[in-house]
Amino acid sequence: MTPWLAIVGIGEDGLDGLTPAARALVADAEVLVGGARHLQLVPNGRAERMTWMVPLRDTVEAIAARRGKRVVVLASGDPMYYGIGVTLARRFTAGEYTVVPALGAVSLACARLGWPEAETEVLTLHGRPLALLNLHLQPGLRLIILSENGDTPAQVAGQLAASGFGDSRLIVLEHLGGAAESVYESTARAWQFPRAADLNTLAVELAAGRDARPLSRAAGLPDEAFRHDGQLTKREMRAATLAALQPMPGQHLWDVGAGCGSVAIEWMRAARGAKAHAIEQDAGRRALIAANAAALGVPALHVVAGVAPAALAGLPPPDAVFIGGGLSDAGLVEACWNALKPAGRMVANAVTVEGEARLADWRSRTGGSLSRIAVQRAEPVGSYLGWRALMSVTQLAAVKP
Repeated sequence: MTPWLAIVGIGEDGLDGLTPAARALVADAEVLVGGARHLQLVPNGRAERMTWMVPLRDTVEAIAARRGKRVVVLASGDPMYYGIGVTLARRFTAGEYTVVPALGAVSLACARLGWPEAETEVLTLHGRPLALLNLHLQPGLRLIILSENGDTPAQVAGQLAASGFGDSRLIVLEHLGGAAESVYESTARAWQFPRAADLNTLAVELAAGRDARPLSRAAGLPDEAFRHDGQLTKREMRAATLAALQPMPGQHLWDVGAGCGSVAIEWMRAARGAKAHAIEQDAGRRALIAANAAALGVPALHVVAGVAPAALAGLPPPDAVFIGGGLSDAGLVEACWNALKPAGRMVANAVTVEGEARLADWRSRTGGSLSRIAVQRAEPVGSYLGWRALMSVTQLAAVKP
């Protein structure tokens, strides 16, 4: 199949920055698609011009309706790096399109700053909540942020200062690669610049102050990291549960009887692109889940109201399931197991005799491993310390054939 759709990366230097092959694609286009800024970089010709509509899918379908014509989509920098190329690649087959990338904002920013690109974390806040920043609050991390607009630098500075990272260095790089390029910097705490240009990239060197609370992305966050009403999988048990669930990039978890959402949140923190649905019947706990997810940098966690197994209907099939409550509910374990993808993992924790019996019966019929986990914590006894036992937990871990 000969590609009819070309996705061409273009920078602030316009056509002058394109390769001869890319310029030829633009010159021969029958349909030219892009944002107003991109289209202004190309002189008017005979090609039909189309700007992005809201919602975006309307433009994607308008492009599909022109299949067979020579369609060129103009995109900023590298279209496959948080760009429109990713969306179009999901809609069209590989033989229908070709991608011609240009230098992107991340490469240009790292080049200007002398930062090794492979050692720099990248975060996009374009069309995404500022709470995503909370996942990356670790001392010494270098971070490139793709901004939503000119308000992003001040918003990031305020968030860092409020989180104890006010000494972090912030560098704004405007109009990278163009004649209007400019670079300026300050610390988050001292940020007083006016609104930045809408086309800006933000570089951050994170520095933690004495009131910062850096959190690892390894399983087993402190219990104090979560707001809860007592319904919380404790740190030691949570770490063991996540180890059995085995978070993997892009995979999807059902957290059934989620409480304050601690297991689902740690699942999403642990692996790039991991997704989760937290199913919880109590409205107050659902509010805690949402607050915890935002505070810990995973605001994309889906919170589902209802009681399983009925509340599971219509959810995307999971790669892993954690059952933290409701083991006595008829059909729950069976529904979770049946929905699980092949090679998926199911982990269930029980603290009651009845729940333990349910897990033992399930294992006898279906397989898996049973563990009993007991934890003691040293706590004050008068002026001394004594060991106080947490409730023992029986854990079932099973892998679906």
